Amino acid sequence: MRNTVVIVGAGPRGTGILERIAANAPAGQAGWDFATGTPLDIHLVDPYPPGGGRIWRQDQSPLLWMNSQAEDVTMFGDESVRLAGPLHTGPTLHEWAGIAGRTFADRRLQGGYLNWVYEKSLAALPSGITVHYHPRRALRVTGPRKGRQQVWLDGSAQPLSADLVVLALGHLDAALDEEQRALADHARRHGLTYLPPDYTADSDLTALAPGEPVLVRGFGQAFVDLMVLLGEGRGGRFEKQGGDPAELTYRPSGREPVLYVGSRRGVPYHSKIGYALAGERPPLPRFFGPAEVAALLARRGQPSEAGGSGGGLDFRRDAWPLVAKELGFAHYHRLFTAHPERTRAGWTWAAFEKAYAEANPYGPDLGVLAAVAVPAPADRLDLAALDRPLAGVRYAALPAFQERLRSHVRADLARRHHPAHDADLAVFFALLSVYGQLVRLGDIGTWWHGFFSFMASGPPGPRLRQLLALSRAGLVRFLGAGMTVTARPGAYAATSRTVPCSVTARALVEARLPDPAGNRVRDPLLARLYADGAAATPAGLLAVDPDDFRVLDRTGRAHPRRFALGPYTDARGAATFSRPRTDSPVIRQNDAVARAVLGFLRDQGCPAAA
Repeated sequence: MRNTVVIVGAGPRGTGILERIAANAPAGQAGWDFATGTPLDIHLVDPYPPGGGRIWRQDQSPLLWMNSQAEDVTMFGDESVRLAGPLHTGPTLHEWAGIAGRTFADRRLQGGYLNWVYEKSLAALPSGITVHYHPRRALRVTGPRKGRQQVWLDGSAQPLSADLVVLALGHLDAALDEEQRALADHARRHGLTYLPPDYTADSDLTALAPGEPVLVRGFGQAFVDLMVLLGEGRGGRFEKQGGDPAELTYRPSGREPVLYVGSRRGVPYHSKIGYALAGERPPLPRFFGPAEVAALLARRGQPSEAGGSGGGLDFRRDAWPLVAKELGFAHYHRLFTAHPERTRAGWTWAAFEKAYAEANPYGPDLGVLAAVAVPAPADRLDLAALDRPLAGVRYAALPAFQERLRSHVRADLARRHHPAHDADLAVFFALLSVYGQLVRLGDIGTWWHGFFSFMASGPPGPRLRQLLALSRAGLVRFLGAGMTVTARPGAYAATSRTVPCSVTARALVEARLPDPAGNRVRDPLLARLYADGAAATPAGLLAVDPDDFRVLDRTGRAHPRRFALGPYTDARGAATFSRPRTDSPVIRQNDAVARAVLGFLRDQGCPAAA
């Protein structure tokens, strides 16, 4: 019988695991040799094309961009990545495509890059490994812990039989929650339009009629995509205005609806930073590294104050003060070393660093120290103000608030594109460092992921300039923070904390991604896993071993033949792609799974020893 591995999901994650198998499988690597021993069949299962998968497939609008610069996107490791397996280097997106490094490429181009990585990985496999692609959806996985597994596919009467199964499902659809079901039912009863959380490229936007008001809840990447598809995508165009090449005027086609947008924060995500960091990066991690994570993991197993086990760790109470200290360290390191004239006389970086290291993060010490050593409030890091920029802001009517929000966006663009504020870029690197450390903590709730996305995963600057042009043209109108939506006879109504007046419309769009929680994911394979005893975290994510990502059952046992990675698991702290020179968590995860798969086959005595 041939060795067989099934990888469910052939997008970036499945492709990355295949690349790591190709790196680790050649003869002589840890004692396996598929060329002379028992061969290995790898079955890739995905209804979307391998490489790009669903999100990065090439049959989508060229107007949709990535929100990372081409030089910051790679599928390959570098010398910064702490790998157990061999390092195989390769080009970044900008090197592969031959485009400027600071370009925001469209997603179709990224799909082409991913397809090339997939083909390159196939070519790098030893002769004894064969890959079979199945353009189908996987429905369920069955089989005993100590025996071969069966992967059942849509439209196929016979399952794929496998020694091991790797779930790399990527982003999945989700069932509606209680509020969403009520809003959808209201739409059906009253002939309204309700678009639930979805991937905007997959949404049917035809029901959003020209000139009609549309309520939009969400101000992140999904909103930006919506704005683009309903503007330029319907024939409008942007023109440069006056002598400032960054100022744009929008020329409507007449086919656009009018978008009334709000969210919890009421502002768009921060712009991507438009310059490179000159000189020394902050030395990270400093206050939130492996030792701190290990201490938090130990605390997780302690009883909570209310009694019981597993309740000892609260992210906001226990981890966030350490994270905030790490972010502050990066900020003040840059301020003191690159802009000492903006620090108080008599304070050197060495003196500040010593005092900062001694300051207790679980109290006011850090804020007091910053106030003493940094005279201008604008040069201090205020994470609470950054997280809720409209806190306390009130307007009696929408028209007056529009210019206030436009001013906020202009100020954000100016700050994020001027190196005088490069402490922001240092904080960005600290955010990446923290994100990589938090992978080990597993399920930490949703707040951190939202904060990270708001601070570090915002749109390219040109998109925010387009937003300003659409606002001036009256086609995007800002509702403010704390947006709520209620159902009224024949309409939806929206209000916010910022502007209490009500706006009504016959269409409502939830501009955000589906919830990855397992009790909401609309995927038969995951539903069957949970029914068969797979463990879910308190947030409803699939629980996996933090070292080799085997699926855990409700007793905490790791399944010896099933692995899982992706946003629906509690290992979701790694992004889809890697950023060069950042010790990429995603490549480390992919490598760990590839080596665990090959190690299992070796230990079973399947491949001949090299």
